[in-house]
Amino acid sequence: MRSEMRRILVAAGCILWLAACGGQKAVETKKAEPAKLEKPPEVYKVKFETTKGDFLVEVRREWAPRGADHFFNLVQARFYDGARFFRVVRGFVAQFGIAASPKVQQFWGSVAIPDDPVRAKNTKGSITFARLGPNSRRTQVFINLRDNTALDKDGFAPFGRVVEGMDIVEKLYFAYGEIKPRGGGGPDPTQIELQGNAYLERQFPRLDAIHRAAVIR
Repeated sequence: MRSEMRRILVAAGCILWLAACGGQKAVETKKAEPAKLEKPPEVYKVKFETTKGDFLVEVRREWAPRGADHFFNLVQARFYDGARFFRVVRGFVAQFGIAASPKVQQFWGSVAIPDDPVRAKNTKGSITFARLGPNSRRTQVFINLRDNTALDKDGFAPFGRVVEGMDIVEKLYFAYGEIKPRGGGGPDPTQIELQGNAYLERQFPRLDAIHRAAVIR
């Protein structure tokens, strides 16, 4: 799993740079130097700065190591910056994780990670990757707004929990309702992936957004 993510981030982080050779020598293009992939800590915290206020998530690898590592890499890549809370169902979940940019989403959305055993419960405040079946976790995550322990048996493995600012999470805009095609009047995730925030700003302008998500030490 880590070797797979390393290959992906190395490919994404490669940059070309120029160096002067001195005197009258021509400037040469050096070989791309891969970005170093930081090893995720066993426990780390992510601060979310949003349009409603800030909240803090504590992530524990012992709960779901693959999910925790993938989330760390997404945050470090600034994937969630600008993303909307596109599915907020009061008394159920607050879901986010489709990038503001379709190009960014296309890149990261092509990466699925293997499942983790479910070791923690989907209690209120826990954060979990969304999934559509075995080994299908990609970028979308949700925060449980109540105890949703029925999800445990379906393979939804929490990897962390909100430790500060749960009141902020509970204030996220919810009036659009459930997403399409689940019977609600909310956004269509497929259109978010194809059009990014342009689609949401045009049709669902009141959705709350993440200004910045960052790992804090």
